Amino acid sequence: MTTPHPVPSAVPYAVVPYAPGAGPSAWPDELRRIARPEVLERWGAVDRTPHAPRLVAVPGGGGWAAAALVTARPGTAYAKIVDAVGDVPAAARAVVAYAEEQRLVQVVWEGWTVSGEDAAAAGFAPLRPPLPGGTDEPAGPRTGYVRWTAGEGVAEPAYYRQSTHFSCGAVTALLAQVRAGVVRPESLDREAELTLWRDATNFPACEPVGLGVAVRRRWPSSSVEVFLDTEEPVLLDHLDGDEREWRAVLQRASRADADRLGVPVHGRRLSLAELREAVEAPGRCRHVLLLVSLATMQGFDVPHWVLCHGTVPGAVVVEDPWFNTGAGETWVDAHLLPVADASLDAMSLLGGEVRVRGAVLVDGG
Repeated sequence: MTTPHPVPSAVPYAVVPYAPGAGPSAWPDELRRIARPEVLERWGAVDRTPHAPRLVAVPGGGGWAAAALVTARPGTAYAKIVDAVGDVPAAARAVVAYAEEQRLVQVVWEGWTVSGEDAAAAGFAPLRPPLPGGTDEPAGPRTGYVRWTAGEGVAEPAYYRQSTHFSCGAVTALLAQVRAGVVRPESLDREAELTLWRDATNFPACEPVGLGVAVRRRWPSSSVEVFLDTEEPVLLDHLDGDEREWRAVLQRASRADADRLGVPVHGRRLSLAELREAVEAPGRCRHVLLLVSLATMQGFDVPHWVLCHGTVPGAVVVEDPWFNTGAGETWVDAHLLPVADASLDAMSLLGGEVRVRGAVLVDGG
């Protein structure tokens, strides 16, 4: 066990790395004495290695008085409590102190075992349960909780998980309009998701201009602007020959549609400062649909749309409509997700030698 750190709550703690591939039998004896077998079994059921799993342990009684399994996506500014065992309030205080020491802006808590009362007593607010999705994959716990450690937090939108591997652009646009009050939450379902994807797709991905055009067609009263610092076709690096060319034809057609519909296509890069200014605008319900690579957060370089809808000191808060259950993620990881400014700036530059940024700014009114 590492040397405990004194914390403001006067609860000492130690951070103990989680051994890759460790199952319940490999957990420390100090943990096995305070955690139920079914909890340890769930902890070891998936390989959480990509999210740097660690135990935040509170010493006491000749061993550990409390412990929490903590994970987080790389490049982000949060910590997630999977479970807290033993003296749960002490474990929660220790994790919050650890997060503050690491200059993280948020701690979330999956509601596998914690009660709403215990979470509230530790300063955590309940998260809205996710909207019903169109996928049969397990979505995680029915409840989750959040505590902001920097700033005042942001208003919580609805969360919806995309039902395919390619409809993230459509889902982010729909979530933006739900948050703006243009779309009713209960109408966001698989039919709505795939219908908008069909209007926006470049087969199978949604490129920025096509997505902006689809949003304007669907909601003519919403202001839409596209930022893309290239005139060349995008998201086609993995294709060649005819497979690349016919998609390029569709992208040129989308630019012509944007011109006819009055959707501005700015041939420059939306800066991070401009992005923050857009979503921070007082009295407005503006959102940025941002194209990012999942290389940092998930370990594979795949283009993916996220919804930027708020800011806190040092981070932009996004909704990610996809999460990786194979790495132990649940909707709690993808909802109200703070991404560090520098990380978001880097992960939103896509391409090969020439890096470009694609963004769609939507003002729902």
